[in-house]
Amino acid sequence: MKNFALVLGLCLFSNYILAETTLIINVNGYTLNSDRELQTFTALKFTNDRIDRLYSSTDELPTDADTVIDGNGNTLIPGLIDAHGHISSYGFNLLRVDLVGANSELEAVQRILNFSEQNTELEWILGRGWNQVLWDSNAFPTASSIDDLISDKPVWVTRIDGHAGWANSIAMDLAGIDLDTEDPTGGKIMRDEKGSATGIFVDVAMNYISSNIPNPTLEEQKFALRTAMESLADYGITSVHDAGIGSQTVRAYKEINEDEPLPIRVNAMLSASDPLYQDRLNEGFYRSDDDTFVIHSVKIVGDGALGSRGAALIEDYSDDLGNRGLLRYDDERLEFLMRSAMNEGFQVNTHAIGDNANLKVLDNYERLIAETNSRERRHRIEHAQILRYEDISRFARLGVIPSMQATHATSDKNMAQERIGEIRIQGAYAWRKLIDAGALIANGSDFPVESPNPFWGLHAAVNRQDRSNDPPGGWFPEEKMSLIEAFASFTIDAAYAGHQEDILGTLETGKKADFVFLDRDIFSIPENELWKIQPIETWINGLKVTD
Repeated sequence: MKNFALVLGLCLFSNYILAETTLIINVNGYTLNSDRELQTFTALKFTNDRIDRLYSSTDELPTDADTVIDGNGNTLIPGLIDAHGHISSYGFNLLRVDLVGANSELEAVQRILNFSEQNTELEWILGRGWNQVLWDSNAFPTASSIDDLISDKPVWVTRIDGHAGWANSIAMDLAGIDLDTEDPTGGKIMRDEKGSATGIFVDVAMNYISSNIPNPTLEEQKFALRTAMESLADYGITSVHDAGIGSQTVRAYKEINEDEPLPIRVNAMLSASDPLYQDRLNEGFYRSDDDTFVIHSVKIVGDGALGSRGAALIEDYSDDLGNRGLLRYDDERLEFLMRSAMNEGFQVNTHAIGDNANLKVLDNYERLIAETNSRERRHRIEHAQILRYEDISRFARLGVIPSMQATHATSDKNMAQERIGEIRIQGAYAWRKLIDAGALIANGSDFPVESPNPFWGLHAAVNRQDRSNDPPGGWFPEEKMSLIEAFASFTIDAAYAGHQEDILGTLETGKKADFVFLDRDIFSIPENELWKIQPIETWINGLKVTD
């Protein structure tokens, strides 16, 4: 008994020695309180990774801190949460040809050529980011334009939304694409007047090409994840809901986490398209000891994207009569994937952009939530981009969270109304209508489709304008969020959408010491300058993770 007491005493003494208390003073601090009201503070105390207390200017500061840091009057806010991003894709994009912002097909091809000449050891040239809507032609590119410059290796570059891909002829030859190749369910091969494939593959048809690309090794996967997470921390992002990961990515995260905490927190959604999806479900939830990696949700893709006309609509596209987009699964398969996840206790997060996809997903949620008694799982619709008026109120009624991305509206404003017309646009990117109907919005960026910069997202949410502050007054300004609402959507509401509001989303006693120093006061600068905010330092688990 004495030996047990001695061991217990040594353990307590050891824990006491290891406890490190830090006091940060002289800050311009902001967080939200339990009533979602803005609270200010001037000092923050935390021990190891947990917050002890906030202090106002009239409070007496403690004198027992091990470390005291002068915040130099800088603004300090809770760490920002991106509720929908793709970390692996972002990481690999940082290592591939970047076509974002290319102003023409010719410029895109030139970037591909430059990258190929600088990386001659690569067997495939891969990249992402082209957007034909930005080009004067407003037309999809063709394989022939790449063939004219690169004819010795396959090229595969995906559209900015990830729902269409552009291949050269060698890539199509490797895939065996010919006049007889059929469009798969949920996909489309674009063809010319002679029936030949043009080089553009939409949604599920992309698998014809991508299935021939050698899979990255586990070490390459881990390198891409680390590269991405370190980059995201530089933006002031402390947590990401990784929207759909396969078995190898699960393994890569776990192996990184065996050695050290992840650079940022990752709340991962298991991909329903993973061949081992059911095996991963059977394993149940996962939560690392340091809370930097958790799994308790799944991601199901319901349709395509608006820019590539793959979003599933109830009526024809206004600019492409006869086309209503693509559903990724038939009704029976979609219901099976959703039910199987709910039966295992998982949160179900379903991608739906078009009004038909949103209708089908909401119908399934209404039926299956009652069947599985899983309302408390806070199921989500990822994007919830185009909604019928009568479906907007269903989110709050069903307890379904719209996980939306503010910068999609400002990126899509140059083509959205053309795609869906004057009537349907009234239910698109409808943040205010959803909030007024009682829904809670979790905000994100959908990187690498958009920049992960959360301040660009805040700017878009509050102003409904791009970074040039166009259009004047905002695009459909009646859908704007207030700054407090937008701030909540990137903090406490995103945490709630990930079942982590008890440890993340605000700065208060007992929560994780995740916070960001900013170069300007987010709540006093003109709202049309929100996009200019730069993080100075990012802290996670009470440790500074950026230089």
